[in-house]
Amino acid sequence: MASHSRSEDELGRKWDRCLSDTGIKIASGLGLGIVFSVVFFRRRPWPVAFGAGVGLGMGYANCQNDFQRPFRLSGKLIKVHEPNSS
Repeated sequence: MASHSRSEDELGRKWDRCLSDTGIKIASGLGLGIVFSVVFFRRRPWPVAFGAGVGLGMGYANCQNDFQRPFRLSGKLIKVHEPNSS
C-alpha cells in the first residue's frame, strides 16, 4: 500500500528546507564577509553586509525554485528500439 502525504506536510517540509537553506547561506555569506573585511578591506563593514545580502538572495532564489516546482519526479528514460518489420 502506498503511503500518502498531505499537502500541508509537503508545504511544511518545503518551508523547513527553505528556512534552513537560507540560514546556512546567510551565515556562510557573513563568515566570508568577515574574512574578506579583516584580510582585504581593513575592517570595513560593507563586505559583511554584501556577503549577507548575497546569501539572502541565493536562499530566496532557491526557495522560489522549490515552491514553484509542484513535486519532484525522479526516473530514468529507457528507449526501446523496435526491429524493422518488413
